[in-house]
Amino acid sequence: MAGLITTGNHPRALWPGIAKWWGRKYDEHAVEYTDLFEVTTSKKNYEIDAQVTGFGLAPRKPQGRSVFYDSEVQGIETKYLHITYGLGYVVTREELEDDLYVEVSKRRAEALAFSMRQTKENVAAQVYNRCATAGYVGGDGSVLLVATHPSKAGNWSNILAPAADISEAAIEDLIIMIMKATNDRGLKISLMPQSLLVHPNDWFEANRILKSTLQNNTANNAINALKATNALPQGIKVNHYFTDTDAWFIRTNAPRGMMMFQRRGIDFTQDNDFDSENAKAKSTERYSVCWSDPRGLYGSVGA
Repeated sequence: MAGLITTGNHPRALWPGIAKWWGRKYDEHAVEYTDLFEVTTSKKNYEIDAQVTGFGLAPRKPQGRSVFYDSEVQGIETKYLHITYGLGYVVTREELEDDLYVEVSKRRAEALAFSMRQTKENVAAQVYNRCATAGYVGGDGSVLLVATHPSKAGNWSNILAPAADISEAAIEDLIIMIMKATNDRGLKISLMPQSLLVHPNDWFEANRILKSTLQNNTANNAINALKATNALPQGIKVNHYFTDTDAWFIRTNAPRGMMMFQRRGIDFTQDNDFDSENAKAKSTERYSVCWSDPRGLYGSVGA
């Protein structure tokens, strides 16, 4: 039957002269970008986050000699240029005339809001997806995860080498790296792991590793040290927008590490087009994402 939408053998009710739209409205994932970034607001065209190094170790002062005077040095400088993202839809004059405005506009408005939310999740996750991709660099001129981040005290690493898939041993190795971290002057800092970020493919394995009562995947009668020490106090965070199925990450308590600046929240506006006589609606939002201190994230790109 031309123009008739059916489910199985049963036709759906029709609007006069046309098939009535019907469809499934799927549930959305909960907001996930807040697990990836520290979110703050901005009132400027762009933000510049500049680090300032502290002092080094105090040298021995010989008797009768002057004390050594150290000086602060500007560290890495990261520029956050806010980007506007936008999308819109049209309701035609004919749809308005056929009394479809409420039906069509409501559906398209919901779809527009869904697309804008998905856009933000994808933009945020893209920083992680490109964590080791050449050309996508931060303020220190290096990619997010690399073994050669420069500092005044020498190069340092926030990537597991050799790369490894998620496992109890690999997580422990990365946490040890985190706990041995130093600042740009080589002084030890209390950098601690907070959460484990994984692709859905690693969700069950991550739970087996962290939540087993005894040591995971062995016959040893040993405690699960990761669980017993609460090594990752914020737990496991799954991200459905990661594209590398075996990459995994650990966020730390580094201040102003992974950052998102919200310049303008999502808004919706509408107007009419004189020439086409269509009703138009659009939505825009403005924000930026990057990292000010790569110590905010450690990870592995997988074996």
